Amino acid sequence: MAVKPPTAPIENAHTAHLATLPFEDTTDFDDADRGFIAAMQPCVVTAADGRVVWDNDAYNFLAGEAPTTVHPSLWRQSQLAAKQGLYEVVEGIYQVRGLDLSNITFIEGDTGIIVIDPLISTETAAAALALYRAHRGERPVTAVIYTHSHVDHFGGVLGVTTQADVDAGTVAVIAPEGFLAHAVQENVYAGTAMARRAGYMYGAALEKGPLGQVGCGLGQTTSGGEVAVIVPTLDIATTGETHVIDGVEIEFQMAPGTEAPAEMHFYFPGFRALCMAENATHNLHNLLTLRGALVRDPHGWSGYLTEAIDSFGDRTDVVFASHHWPTWGADRIVEYLGLQRDLYAYLHDQTLRQLNQGYTGIEIAENFLLPPALEKAWHTHGYYGSVSHNVKAVYQRYMGWFDGNPARLWAHPPEALGPRYVAAIGGPDRVVEVAQQAFDDGDFRWAATLLDHVIFTDENHDGARRLYADTLDQLAYGAECATWRNFFLAGATELRVGNFGTPGETSSPTLLEQLSPEQIFDALAISVNGPRAWELELAVDISFTDLGSNYRLTLSNGVLVYRKTAADPATAGATLTLAAKVRILALAAGDFTSPGLDVGGDPAVLQQLVSVLDKPDPSFNIVTP
Repeated sequence: MAVKPPTAPIENAHTAHLATLPFEDTTDFDDADRGFIAAMQPCVVTAADGRVVWDNDAYNFLAGEAPTTVHPSLWRQSQLAAKQGLYEVVEGIYQVRGLDLSNITFIEGDTGIIVIDPLISTETAAAALALYRAHRGERPVTAVIYTHSHVDHFGGVLGVTTQADVDAGTVAVIAPEGFLAHAVQENVYAGTAMARRAGYMYGAALEKGPLGQVGCGLGQTTSGGEVAVIVPTLDIATTGETHVIDGVEIEFQMAPGTEAPAEMHFYFPGFRALCMAENATHNLHNLLTLRGALVRDPHGWSGYLTEAIDSFGDRTDVVFASHHWPTWGADRIVEYLGLQRDLYAYLHDQTLRQLNQGYTGIEIAENFLLPPALEKAWHTHGYYGSVSHNVKAVYQRYMGWFDGNPARLWAHPPEALGPRYVAAIGGPDRVVEVAQQAFDDGDFRWAATLLDHVIFTDENHDGARRLYADTLDQLAYGAECATWRNFFLAGATELRVGNFGTPGETSSPTLLEQLSPEQIFDALAISVNGPRAWELELAVDISFTDLGSNYRLTLSNGVLVYRKTAADPATAGATLTLAAKVRILALAAGDFTSPGLDVGGDPAVLQQLVSVLDKPDPSFNIVTP
């Protein structure tokens, strides 16, 4: 199916944006270029097998004026986010930007460097460190700081240090309290579903270019190399806690439950520099990511920003973060952090005000207006999050999915709802005619709704698929939010060429090794096919020789329950002894011969357990039934 150009309503909207948004304000470009030392040439990073894991040069098309296929504000943001190279923040603090979704920062100490947030992949982190060393010298890494528990802030740690150096005590690894549990948990319970939807959110399968992926607002995209984690050697637990690392004094501020469940800010008195992790970046962030996550707390988020202003504002000359570019100057910093604070507080407070007047989440989002000061500041625009889906997230946090209308309490699912709507309107062809009229009128949201019903009635209806893909293209061309654009274009792509699965899915042995036995058993429990296991009653004892602990798993009524207990093989149908706890994952895959796994008792009991475990589907359908 050929991709159609933007329609007149989209082009007219872009013309209006160019006239009303403050494009004459180029301060961000000055800040993004400030301190530039050198770019990586070419900016392409490969794995040991030659596979490309990062290619920032693919975004060279972002030169010049915005094409009509991209919202001009999003084009501007993508131009800024695509800038890459080594930058001096202040003397002694350096960032490499544009080598992954996030930034890596180097703090020069007495004997070496402290690395903040070593990107997603081993390969990109190593390339960033090499770029730094090429211009600043062969300083050894003396510490690594993880600002929070998302993978783009720790996954590349093996690119800057080794487990051996950490074990030897030559490198400290510092993280907020609770980091490890949250870092591994997010990849277990709903990891497959989140990864599949992340393929839509980041546009990983899309062609890069004016008709395709232009970035994701927070950065350009995610790298696809080796992901790892090293367990922290120092947990930060208290606001005001101060440590001296390699001669560098660091004052910490805890900010849990904000952009990540475990997150912290920190201040360097010797540099008069403040790191805000991911709680103050140059866009509106997500209160609920489109890939899926627990709803974040904007009230707490804004409160921690207020605390940061009060604690550090009058003694800070530069503020930097794990994404985007720094801000310099005390007055500008306080204004910047204040507006970021007001953004999250306003979303929270005004959504609560209106829900208490009886408005639903979708109604509040449709009519929500930001105050003029927030509208005119570039860094409050919704390039990564959006006002619309963040308002709905606040509603969900307090009220849940149900809007109170009894007609919506037990609605049909899409596969049942679609055929009913289509039949009522007059059949698939008639619905496509109505959708075509909506498309021609520029009502792309209504056209998408109609065509969604047709696809969930007859997914092979050629006219519906073509028009639906064209409609999603138009919605993408008009979106200021990069993640919305990527979702629309990903849906259009799958309508045209089929399901692309989960692009760039990578396994991480070191992450799996950090799973606690309880988290492993939780992963097994949520894999049990309940109806298939209704009639099963079994017990299995598991001993982990590496931990010196024993657990009993029981299955009944389709529920897998585990308890830490003393082993009693006489009452268990089967017993397992594992030399390493991750061997249980091999067992779940049906591998009873994995080295270090000894089976006693009745092996048939284990076969029964494994037989009722479902494997996650990384290619489940999204835009089709």
